[in-house]
Amino acid sequence: RKNTKRVPSFRKLLRTSQIKLDNKLKNKQYKQKSAAKKYRKEQKKLREAVRDAISRKPFPLEECKKKQVARKWEEKEEEDALPLDMMDEDDLKLMEDLAQKASFLTRDLSSNEPVHVKKRKHESVIEKYEKVPRRLQTEPEKELIHLLPIKDKSGIIPQAVEKPVLNVAHDEEEDTEDMEEAEDFNEEPLPVLTPEEMAAQRRQKLQERKMHIAALASAILSEPDSNIKKLKELRAMLMEQDPNVAVIVRKLVMVSLMEIFKDIAPSYKIRPLTEAEKATKVKKETQKLREFEEGLVSQYKFYLENLEQTIKDWKQRKLKKSNVISLKAYKGLAEVAVKCLCELLVALSHFNFHNNIIVLIVPLMNDPSKMISELCVEAVKKLFKQDKLGYASLGVVKVISGLVRGRNYDVRPEVLKVFLHLRIKEVELQKDSEDIAPKKKFMTYKEKRKNLSRMQRKWKKAEEKLERELLEAEASESKEKKLKLHTETLNIVFVTYFRILKKAQKSPLLPAVLEGLAKFAHLINVEFFDDLLIVLHSLIASGDLSYRESLHCVLSAFHILSGQGDVLNIDPMKFYTHLYKTLFSLHAGGTNEDIGIVLQCLDVMFAKRRKQVSQQRALAFLKRLSILALHVLPNSSVGILATNRVFMQTFPRMDLLLDNESQGSGIYLPELDEPEHCNAQNTALWELHLLQRHYHPTVQKFASHLIAGAPAEGSGALPLDLSQRSATELFETYCMKGMTFNPPVASVTPRRKDTFLQMDSFVDEELNKLLQQNICETVAHKSLDFAKHLKESSLA
Repeated sequence: RKNTKRVPSFRKLLRTSQIKLDNKLKNKQYKQKSAAKKYRKEQKKLREAVRDAISRKPFPLEECKKKQVARKWEEKEEEDALPLDMMDEDDLKLMEDLAQKASFLTRDLSSNEPVHVKKRKHESVIEKYEKVPRRLQTEPEKELIHLLPIKDKSGIIPQAVEKPVLNVAHDEEEDTEDMEEAEDFNEEPLPVLTPEEMAAQRRQKLQERKMHIAALASAILSEPDSNIKKLKELRAMLMEQDPNVAVIVRKLVMVSLMEIFKDIAPSYKIRPLTEAEKATKVKKETQKLREFEEGLVSQYKFYLENLEQTIKDWKQRKLKKSNVISLKAYKGLAEVAVKCLCELLVALSHFNFHNNIIVLIVPLMNDPSKMISELCVEAVKKLFKQDKLGYASLGVVKVISGLVRGRNYDVRPEVLKVFLHLRIKEVELQKDSEDIAPKKKFMTYKEKRKNLSRMQRKWKKAEEKLERELLEAEASESKEKKLKLHTETLNIVFVTYFRILKKAQKSPLLPAVLEGLAKFAHLINVEFFDDLLIVLHSLIASGDLSYRESLHCVLSAFHILSGQGDVLNIDPMKFYTHLYKTLFSLHAGGTNEDIGIVLQCLDVMFAKRRKQVSQQRALAFLKRLSILALHVLPNSSVGILATNRVFMQTFPRMDLLLDNESQGSGIYLPELDEPEHCNAQNTALWELHLLQRHYHPTVQKFASHLIAGAPAEGSGALPLDLSQRSATELFETYCMKGMTFNPPVASVTPRRKDTFLQMDSFVDEELNKLLQQNICETVAHKSLDFAKHLKESSLA
């Protein structure tokens, strides 16, 4: 199961709580709104109750009807009423309490009926409707504004004020005028621009924005202390809203801000001021410097957050609400943002928020986009090469190790290959107990008091204080601290390598791991040597590795044994046998590039371990390498012959192979894979005579030099430019990747030109015959192309 951890944002890394503060503010505002809403509802209910009570006031009826109704109710009340002496005091108190409640105020007063009259259905609805008096709508009803009621002993007295009548006719006239003006405005058609006019308008807008950006940037660069606030104005242009120029303007602002920060950022890290430092009074110059540093750090932080948000929006395929920029344009913006971050990663490795930039860049090394991935990888390589102290390298290595482990080793091999560019040549090895123990002081305090006078002790104290101040003023990193950083960095690298060897042996990261082990194996602790050699041999024996990976295993094993492994009693014969057995896998095709690794292996296996190598083994490798030199490209032949030269100068009696007479019993067995038992002393290096006729002049020189016995002086000696170079350097120098000859081919004279043209026509005829016979069609095509290229280069 993959561990899909999100990359921590700037806010989390900076340990800010702005989001929490915003959420708290929103919650507080929501509570205030809900309380206000609840209060308004209660007031509304109260106003509705009062309005209802006022609107249902009883209308005056005829006096006779009033008297009749009063008599009827008095008779009914006399019938239904109970004598007061038959009621308890509690019942009377309850009735009085009920009379004081709001039900007596809010009930329907228009019917002149008691509260519970609804239970007595003695009147119909028609009679009720007939009782309501008719009014003629001669005058418009006056609207009332209801005020808060007044309460006295008799009860609640409603209050109301007449609403002032507005001049409706005047308002209607104004409204009609506004409508007519709006219609007149809408009737005017918008000017339709031609494409040429739109392009010219866009160019004009873009030119205005460019001039504005240039003016702000030049003002900031001329006086950074005074114009630091203009950084905010320039950064605000990252939110350009004009869709015609938004993309280009945002890209220009990103690059401009990046260059500005590279120029005005100081060569030290700015730390935040403490409360005590803020409270103290300082000079105007110091206060101005503090304000500049504070503004610079805050604007730099906001700028990095904008770059991060741009990349995040592109990764999430997220559009803004304004839709100013399309989804396709976001990719271009994200690429520019990544370039800016890569530049800042390399240029401002000493400044604030560098670890935050590392956290952003390292995951992008594994991005599916090849362009973004290559940008980030190259930036990390540059950072490793220029990092002299080791702080930045340690931070990058930590994040890469976490990324590889978090993605369950499913990352691109280029992510691990950047470890090869680390500037680590020595580390702090495990010390003995004597080295770890504190050094004994030459003079104790008592001895100083006894041997030194009071004035001498005073001078000694002043001298030590001066040395400490000078050390602080220089601010130079000591060698011990540098070694400590390099040791910690390399430990993380090896932990990453060992995890992959243990848990992901079939991962595509294995070649990068083996290549890294081959480079840093001499720095591994001695305690891991046995286990590591067993793992490397098991990988080779499994047969799952490619030829290049197996070569890296062999190279790693011998790097381990050539360093601290000299003291170990380990026989690497199985690695010699494997290399000897697989040498004939190399040829002039795709495996020609692997010869560079083979040359490194041979240098470590023979030149640096000459005392542990037997004569039979050296003779067997010398013979097989001479055979191999006939089947590879010229640069590989030169490298192999340079290695044979080292063999003949390092090991005694190698000139046995320059004599035709056999030495000892048995015959040479070239097909045998055991170098110790193939009887190489009974053969001769007849391949050197063929190599003397090679078309490459440098191969001819080396072959003649070896036939002469590889002398250091005399007529058979090599020129200085060849003798002082290693085999690997010669292999790279005479490389033919660009289809160019080194040394260049001499110009053709007219007579030789005619001869060459005749030969070229003959070659064309023969190749065409092969094509007609369908024999080796691919080979014939390649040979034909090569012959044409040769002809063109010679004619030129």
